[in-house]
Amino acid sequence: MYEGKMAEAWRVMRIQSELVDGTEKLIKLGPAVTIFGSARFPEQNPYYQGSRELAARFARAGLAVITGGGPGIMEAANRGAYENGGKSIGLNIQLPMEQSANEYQTISLDFRYFFVRKYLFLKHAVGFVIYPGGFGTMDELFEVLTLVQTRKTAAFPIVLVGKSYWQGLMDWIKTTMLTEHACISPEDLDLFHVVDTEDEAARIILDFHRKNPQAVAHDGVDEVALLGY
Repeated sequence: MYEGKMAEAWRVMRIQSELVDGTEKLIKLGPAVTIFGSARFPEQNPYYQGSRELAARFARAGLAVITGGGPGIMEAANRGAYENGGKSIGLNIQLPMEQSANEYQTISLDFRYFFVRKYLFLKHAVGFVIYPGGFGTMDELFEVLTLVQTRKTAAFPIVLVGKSYWQGLMDWIKTTMLTEHACISPEDLDLFHVVDTEDEAARIILDFHRKNPQAVAHDGVDEVALLGY
C-alpha cells in the first residue's frame, strides 16, 4: 500500500515537472497559432502543402506556430514556420506509434501527459487551425470547442480546413445534435468556421489578431480551468 501511494506521489511530481518546464520554455513566446491535423499525410498530400503554406504566412506576420511536433500536418506547419524564420514549436507526445519529432522546430518539448500538452497548445493561442485528421485531431477540436463554449477560455477563431472532409460531421452536428436532440444551442454553430482555402483561414485569424493584438486564449481565465479541473 505504501509503495502504491509513493508511485502516485511521484506521478504528481512528473506532472508538475512537465507543467513547470513547458511553461518556462514558452513564457516569452508571444501570440501563436496552433495547427492540428493528421500525422499520416505525406509531403505530396494537398493538405500537407496547404498547412506548410499557411504556417509560412503566420510566421511572416510575426505569429509563432505550435503543433504536436510529429509528422504529417504537424511537420508541414512546423516546416512552413521554420523555413520563413518564424518561431516553430513542437509539443511532442510519447506514443507507441506514429509520433516522432520532426526536424523543423525551433523549440521542441516532450510530454508524457496529454492534458499538460493540451494546456500549452492553448496558453499562447490567438487562433486554432484544424486540418483533416483522426481521433487525436477530433479530441483536440472538441476540447477547444468545449472550453470556448463553456467560457473557460476567451473566444478566439477555430478554423476547420477542408469542407469536403468536415461536411459529414457538420451535417450531424446540425441535424442530430442540434435539431433532433437540442444537445447544443444554435449559437454554438458560430464557435467555428469551415473553409476550403488557406487564404480564408489566414484572413480569419490575422483579422482577429489585428483587432485584438494583446489577446491570447487564456486571457482573463483561471488557468487551472484549462487543465480540466
